[in-house]
Amino acid sequence: MKPYFKEYHFWVYILFDERAKGTYIGVTNDLERRMYEHKMGLVPGFAHEHGITKLGYYEHYRYIDKAIAREKNLKDWHRAWKYRLIETMNPDWVDLASDIDKRNLYNETYPEFN
Repeated sequence: MKPYFKEYHFWVYILFDERAKGTYIGVTNDLERRMYEHKMGLVPGFAHEHGITKLGYYEHYRYIDKAIAREKNLKDWHRAWKYRLIETMNPDWVDLASDIDKRNLYNETYPEFN
């Protein structure tokens, strides 16, 4: 009999505001739910206070410690570096949350970070 291992999923994500002047970086275990919470204003704090609700970029992780380390690392980045990272996935700066349920989030991984 094969041993059972529960598979976990975590995402580090970057939100941006309407004018692409502000960003917010977070980590979650359910990206679709978290984007809904941000859009509905259910998440108090910096992103809500500054109207930062558009999903610009995300990375998938299997281990929470790796996701948290990446989140902390990205928060130390200069704004220009964050913007260039967003543009690697999202060159047109569209809100990726609008079609998040159509994407295969579990296959969009970055193995070097997992």
